[in-house]
Amino acid sequence: MDKEMPKMDAVGLARMVEISRVLNSTTNLDQLLNYIITEAAELTQTEAASILLLDPRTRQLHFKASSNDIPLQMANMPVSLDNSVAGAILLSNQPLIVPDVSQDTRWNKKVDKAIDFQTRSILGVPMRNVDQEPVGVLEALNKLSGGAFSEQDEETLSILADIAGVAVEKARLFEELQQANMELSELDQLKTDFIAIASHELRTPLSVILGYVSFLREEASPTMADQFDSVLQAAVHLRSLIQDMLNLRYVDAGEAALDMETLDIVALVREMQLADDETAVAKSQLVQINLPDTPLMVAADHSMIEVIVDNLLSNAIKFTPQGGEINISLQRQGQEVWFAIQDTGIGIPTDQL
Repeated sequence: MDKEMPKMDAVGLARMVEISRVLNSTTNLDQLLNYIITEAAELTQTEAASILLLDPRTRQLHFKASSNDIPLQMANMPVSLDNSVAGAILLSNQPLIVPDVSQDTRWNKKVDKAIDFQTRSILGVPMRNVDQEPVGVLEALNKLSGGAFSEQDEETLSILADIAGVAVEKARLFEELQQANMELSELDQLKTDFIAIASHELRTPLSVILGYVSFLREEASPTMADQFDSVLQAAVHLRSLIQDMLNLRYVDAGEAALDMETLDIVALVREMQLADDETAVAKSQLVQINLPDTPLMVAADHSMIEVIVDNLLSNAIKFTPQGGEINISLQRQGQEVWFAIQDTGIGIPTDQL
């Protein structure tokens, strides 16, 4: 049979409404717990109050808040669900009044010693989540009057515990979500750092490999040339994978954060062209380069410019047929630098420009 809803006067109801408002206005668990024990002690007119929360992994209760600051030894003192007052309350999911703890074998005297406090009587109630499952225990200790706990005390503390249980569970879930988001953010940063470092560290030696293999291929016999072509093909594929890694870095960012620096755009384009040259040679393409003899210094993101130039060069070589022609030019136009690639590929239809 369901227990009847506790009856409270208008003042008591107004107090509970205010408590509910405060508890639902913050997700800081420590602030919530300290507010709850303060209200619990005041509402029941007791010397102290404490909160124990259930660790679902170990199935043990742990002190999380007390009217007396919780010392380290108390915080590290798990309370078993078996043969303890708090455990009995949580397992039964019902309030419990212990008029004289000295006569109850379930009372643990070590707790009093840890906080230099003498407990005479206890009123404990379960703290429940939205599914009415117990997630902790709220205790009020020793009536200020020296008398016994009343039914009204039990009802008042039960209402407070029900409000508090939902708020505490919400705060715990919020903390878990924050922790999970923090870990995901750290993992994402590690991934970004790995892509940036790996792509940079791999591109430089790969460019050297491509250059030397291209040179050796030109001097090799027909039989050896075929083998060098296999090496070139594998190296070009690896470079494509590295480029995909760089592209993924910017796609994941949504909007790339530019790391601006002063760089020589002439040297960068020349380096990128040399890296792509072996692919053009393999297709017997004629690559004509028109670059200034002197450096052109620009403010730009080095990695981003590399991605753009490499994509333009790669596409020109890819879509230009065997024996085709590719023209690369770079020139200053006022305060701007213009980079252009012209090829004899299939181009883009006018209606798709």
